[in-house]
Amino acid sequence: MTTLQSVPTLGTHPASGFLPSRAETREQLSKASYDLLVIGGGILGISTAWHAAQSGLRVALVDAGDFAGATSSASSKLLHGGLRYLQTGAVKLVAENHFERRALSREVAPHLANPLTFYLPVYKGGPHGAAKLGAGVFAYSALSAFGDGVGHVISPAKAQRDVPELRTENLKAVAVYGDDQMNDARMALMTVRAAVDAGTTVLNHAEVTGLRFTRGRVTGAELKDRTDGTEFGVDARLVLNATGPWVDHLRRMEDAGAAPSIRLSKGAHLVLKRTSPWKAALATPIDKYRITFALPWEDMLLLGTTDEAYEGDPGEVAVTEQDTAQILDEAAFSIRDQQLSRDLITYAFAGLRVLPGGPGDTSQAKRETVVTEGRGGMLSVAGGKWTTFRHIGRTVMTKLAALPGQPLTEDMEPIDRLPRKLPLPGIANPNAVAHRLMADGPAPGPRMSADTALHLATHYGSLSFDIARLANDDPALAERIHPEAPEIWAQVVYARDHEWAETADDVLRRRTTLTVRGLATDEIRAGVEGMLRQRR
Repeated sequence: MTTLQSVPTLGTHPASGFLPSRAETREQLSKASYDLLVIGGGILGISTAWHAAQSGLRVALVDAGDFAGATSSASSKLLHGGLRYLQTGAVKLVAENHFERRALSREVAPHLANPLTFYLPVYKGGPHGAAKLGAGVFAYSALSAFGDGVGHVISPAKAQRDVPELRTENLKAVAVYGDDQMNDARMALMTVRAAVDAGTTVLNHAEVTGLRFTRGRVTGAELKDRTDGTEFGVDARLVLNATGPWVDHLRRMEDAGAAPSIRLSKGAHLVLKRTSPWKAALATPIDKYRITFALPWEDMLLLGTTDEAYEGDPGEVAVTEQDTAQILDEAAFSIRDQQLSRDLITYAFAGLRVLPGGPGDTSQAKRETVVTEGRGGMLSVAGGKWTTFRHIGRTVMTKLAALPGQPLTEDMEPIDRLPRKLPLPGIANPNAVAHRLMADGPAPGPRMSADTALHLATHYGSLSFDIARLANDDPALAERIHPEAPEIWAQVVYARDHEWAETADDVLRRRTTLTVRGLATDEIRAGVEGMLRQRR
């Protein structure tokens, strides 16, 4: 085990920009009256809160766990048009997805989204032929206005130069297309920050224990702060249930007889150390409908995903031995055995897709958003996909404006008047940010290493300079948390004081990449917990 550097003791830092304390936030939530209370801090709830606050509404957002603590940080980390949707003729859907993907990667969050080339291998006896896939990737790129180049087909030899671990036996050709990827937890946190900048009051680790009613209408919620047990309540003219896999649980708080509205599908992933450089991702067809991904991500390799019906407790979803075996077996269609050794696995995670209720195979179910209104007037939103989170926020706002009696319309700016491509905080060219970080400090100590500078630039954008200032003020905070990861201790302080981190998992799993790299040792966890206790 690598020995942890001594945990820094914090000095005094300027108070500007600090978050209010949890007690202050609870008092604000309990004393104010809100237009909209969003329950659920996944990306659907976060996006809706962001758009509602932009519209001029008084908005509160709460979550029983951490922001993006469940499904929203357990995705395949992709922003994509949905190549497989072309098989069903959903051309309009693919074009809409591409619009959202391009908006995010170029104008809304270029500091958080990274272009990624995909190789789609065509093997002898596979479910699709080279001509069909070549035509498919060309059409796919055309629907993106060829913004990522023209989809085409290359030789196995050329593909293997970019992906040395590509299995070439019986490989006939490789189709090429472009999409984008992200760190989903970081994208969600930046969107929370945007919602707060627009006026939203937020609190994580705040569990709803009941709903408030006025003459049969839902007008707020009773909550319990999971960090210290404090109970409090929030009043709101309208409550939005955006709890993802728990959406029907909250609907039954409104109406004990509410029928199920969704079904769940589990998607499991594995994270592995890489045995060689990967300059492209692999998207390998398993059958007519399913694709298995191998994605270079965070200096690691991300494999997945599974797609099976899930009927258990959403809070207990986990990767099983069967999931691990399936992912590795499917990856072996196109990846050499040496890259698939179980010894290389650093982390495994599973999330739940929320699908509309109904029969049929979950792998063929539509990833559409469903908005329903309950007996007590609570709105519930479920489903959708990461790529279109801004569009989903706008869709919910359109629904709010059209509610019977129009309870919020008089206070809302029409959604079509809001900026279509409002940037997320920290927007900047990440290469320029990384260059400046390396050139400027931390001073007077050694210059920031290239991998740390690039990591900060692509996870915080221009907000990286706030972290660099912490490291400049206290050289101990410029030290790496673990020698094998780019993160530094200043990020823990920043997560605590500016990003609502309350627990070690909040920091290690979602604000940094220590957990997914397999580096969240007991010693590091203790160091992070000690730093969190130094909260001002």
